[in-house]
Amino acid sequence: MATKDRVYVTQSTAGPDVDPYFDLIMDDDLANNEWPKKLAQYKEDGGKLSLMAQTMTQEIFENYKDKKTKAAGWTIARAINTGTCYSSSFVGCHAGDLESYHLYSDLFTPVIEGYHVGYKLDGSMQHITDMDASKIKIDLTPEAKSKIISTRIRVARNLAFFPLNPGGTRETREEIAALMKKVFDTLEGDLAGQFYLHTTMTPEQTKQLVDDHFLFRGKDKMQAASGYHEYWHHGRGIFHSHAKEFILWLNEGDHLRIISMEKGGDVKRVFERLSRGIAAIEEGIKKVTGKTSVFMSDPILGLVTCCPSNLGTAMRGSVHILVPKLIASIGFDKLDEIARTMNCQVRGSSGEHSEVVDRIDISNWRRLGFSECDLIQDMIRCANTLAEMEDAA
Repeated sequence: MATKDRVYVTQSTAGPDVDPYFDLIMDDDLANNEWPKKLAQYKEDGGKLSLMAQTMTQEIFENYKDKKTKAAGWTIARAINTGTCYSSSFVGCHAGDLESYHLYSDLFTPVIEGYHVGYKLDGSMQHITDMDASKIKIDLTPEAKSKIISTRIRVARNLAFFPLNPGGTRETREEIAALMKKVFDTLEGDLAGQFYLHTTMTPEQTKQLVDDHFLFRGKDKMQAASGYHEYWHHGRGIFHSHAKEFILWLNEGDHLRIISMEKGGDVKRVFERLSRGIAAIEEGIKKVTGKTSVFMSDPILGLVTCCPSNLGTAMRGSVHILVPKLIASIGFDKLDEIARTMNCQVRGSSGEHSEVVDRIDISNWRRLGFSECDLIQDMIRCANTLAEMEDAA
């Protein structure tokens, strides 16, 4: 099936050599730039709908179907492919560049406001970024700190002079990798380290990165349907500092995923290292490119990401905390329900949908309209509350 510019593999034509976990597979109707019958069926069936499916109508599709963005050539058909192919998708749509959010505003504005409840895109609100660790005014209690195994805070960043990866190519991904290799050479002190490309790492290096739980593997059908994993594994790589406490994933989904982590519960130290690391990466990119502004951002949307759910801070701050009695007595779903009342979420300690035994991952839920410091304090309050409940259980 084909649009004017590209021939797509579709769900009906994908053969055994096509891997749905990595390759871009289009809904058949969307590949022909037609209103998808699947989406109409989801609505008729009356089941749970993605935010995209709740918003999207045939009228909106027809209004936008012949439009394309300048940077990525992003279309409304590409934007809604994930939620059309997979009805269980929560958000269901992705952007190919910054212009996507504005050009297709009839889709993205309701989706963004539906996910980031309370935030309005009518111009009455602006997103503020604040990475000043001194503004974190609350601490983990001794009881919470004693139960915390590790702390990990990560942010996504995209380079303003490339399309977002769903709208990118193998060449853009490889250009980003070549640029970032030069940037990593500018890092100093506790941020300095080694960079490994997926295409050139040795079996020994691969094993070590797997053992360290650093190696990202892609392999996600919903993300693949957006174009996240196209041209795998070209242009993908991992950088880590010598102490393995400052890490960067390259082209995993967004261009850069910058991570600060360490054992224990010194949240402020982890956040401070992340703040320094982001600043050093930004300055390095400016130095290498000669550009004065390098990260894709918008006054209202904040830091711009492929998925609308990460807009704003694009940050997830988390701790792995031992709460075996609570897991046994009230269960995972109840723990997540409690965390949601504090603007946080609970996941398995190996990530979303992973098995829960004696520990959980607590992280901030909100992203847009709140500073990074606000969201770290959300996570700290939640950890303190669940630690207190664990002791009382």
